[in-house]
Amino acid sequence: MMVRAGLDWRLLSHVLPEILMIFDEVSIKSLIRPVVDFPKPGVIFRDITPLFQSPKALRLVIDSFIQRYIDAEFTHVGAMDARGFLIGSIVAYELNKPLVLFRKQGKLPADVLAEAYQTEYGEALLEVHADSLCDGDSVVMFDDLIATGGTLVAAANLIRRMGAKVHEAAAIIDLPELGGSQRLRDMQIPTFCLTEFALTDK
Repeated sequence: MMVRAGLDWRLLSHVLPEILMIFDEVSIKSLIRPVVDFPKPGVIFRDITPLFQSPKALRLVIDSFIQRYIDAEFTHVGAMDARGFLIGSIVAYELNKPLVLFRKQGKLPADVLAEAYQTEYGEALLEVHADSLCDGDSVVMFDDLIATGGTLVAAANLIRRMGAKVHEAAAIIDLPELGGSQRLRDMQIPTFCLTEFALTDK
């Protein structure tokens, strides 16, 4: 399957695996910057921008997701506003999949479906264009991290309201103590994260 001109990921992953970057969790974690007391006191924010400032690190991240999903049976990539866009858009491009954007309230111009949810910082509303998915579609959801799971749970509910299903929820980081991954598993949604942190890790 040629997913874009000049690059066949299926061939690379099966015939020439040595070409692909080998995932190095230690290197990835070293480029996730802890920011203490942001966005509010008591929170350690996991800043992924250093990953995107390193071409090698970004390739490690994307190659890991590509290798996981190259043979998976799904139809769409769903990307969460906003840092999920950074990952999901590249994966959708490489795998030649349609990209569905899940956005904060008021950012989409056409008819939308909306779902309220709780974040670790307060209440929010997630929206998606109402014509994004159809019965039988299957979505891999991408976000930068899974914390309380609020955004991804809301997105999963929107996906199911459109008659589609969730293949998996994927992220760079899991914060398992906040329970988001378990919430998704309780909804029969598997999760895949490249690394995890305890809340007190610095």
